Amino acid sequence: MGKLDGRVAVITGATTGIGAETARLFAREGARLIIGGRREHLAQQLATELGKDVLPFRMDVSNEAEIAAAVDLAVHHFGRLDCMVNNAGYAGVLGPIDETPAQELDDTISVNFRSFVLAIKHAARVMRVRRSGTIINTASVAGFFTGYAPHVYSACKAAVIQLTRSTATELGELGIRVNCICPGPIATPIFGSAFGLPTQQAEDLAHRLRAYFETVQPIKRSGEATDVAHAALWLASDDSAFVNGHALVVDGGLSLGQSWSGLQEYFSRILSYTPQQASPSSSAT
Repeated sequence: MGKLDGRVAVITGATTGIGAETARLFAREGARLIIGGRREHLAQQLATELGKDVLPFRMDVSNEAEIAAAVDLAVHHFGRLDCMVNNAGYAGVLGPIDETPAQELDDTISVNFRSFVLAIKHAARVMRVRRSGTIINTASVAGFFTGYAPHVYSACKAAVIQLTRSTATELGELGIRVNCICPGPIATPIFGSAFGLPTQQAEDLAHRLRAYFETVQPIKRSGEATDVAHAALWLASDDSAFVNGHALVVDGGLSLGQSWSGLQEYFSRILSYTPQQASPSSSAT
């Protein structure tokens, strides 16, 4: 018996990376799914892999009508909506703040924040009828701390965390839980896509990044999309039935700050430091 038997979920940004692994895990745990993404052929491939209870749906989350249509499809085809996983996102506008193009700024905000507002809106529209459901937003440790991602992406993720908390206070009263997941560095194609790499090259870069990501947090392995998927499963299941408005950090300890080994090395250097004595100045006699 699966943790999500009989439940229905919509997952945005489900064609690769975290979204695809979440779809695979949810399907194994018995969920029926609407998997959305802009690349329709990838959504179709994943739906074929996962079986008849998974429907692909071409979705651009910057378009409110397409978000609403995905939610309505879940209700029309499966009869209900139990879980909305808002995962779609991209790195967005890069570079220094004084070189930020206004249109790229708007596009980044549209996908990385505005779409979350609209997805929560439409999920709540149908969940409130049954007075139950769970909404899971993909945020980031970049929403808490600087230095992990571009400016606008980081600001959007901070906004998603606060949106999660704020809507949890309203929707919790209707039996709808709202939580978010804050991943650290996860080896997915989002990094290559940020630099405009084609799909296969972005996938290849993700594989190469794993070696680097093994070194950046106390748990010495790369974070994987499956780590985030399991966090999403917990938030979607009854195991987290009393968890609401929570930002669940999945980063191997990256955001804890200075590593213990680094701290030990720092203190070792301090304790072994001996100031050189200044040479006495000579004077004529």
